[in-house]
Amino acid sequence: MNTHHETVYAQLHQNASEQAGTKLFTVMVLDRSAQLARRVYSSHPVEYPVTGSKPMRNDRWSQQVIEKQQPFIANKTEEFSDIFSDYAIINQLGCESALNLPLVDNNGHVIGTVNYLGAAGLFTDQVVSQLAALTAKNRDELIIAMHRALPH
Repeated sequence: MNTHHETVYAQLHQNASEQAGTKLFTVMVLDRSAQLARRVYSSHPVEYPVTGSKPMRNDRWSQQVIEKQQPFIANKTEEFSDIFSDYAIINQLGCESALNLPLVDNNGHVIGTVNYLGAAGLFTDQVVSQLAALTAKNRDELIIAMHRALPH
């Protein structure tokens, strides 16, 4: 049986897939005390298991998404292959573009990211606006779920 937060993630995943044609969807939560980004939802649990984590880094992606709290948009593999070491797996899943939206909590900190991936060129201004609005509509429930996913 799904917990409430898994349902929130699954509904957002389904809506994004239906409305924008995304193929891969993950949610990562920042565990700042452990300096890890922990995966709490994945549309592809074999390739990207929920138990997965990545070390928090200081690179152009983290500067943009975590520090500046701005979306990361890449519409071809070459725009993310230098920062996503798993780009070959991403490509094998039929994805050549990425949209990472930071989720900012009520304290003004990025708590995690909602990550949409799809075919090359998918993330036009219109699609980015659509997915940003969809994410914002679910913001409060996502933040509650993300806080609950952090180790206490």
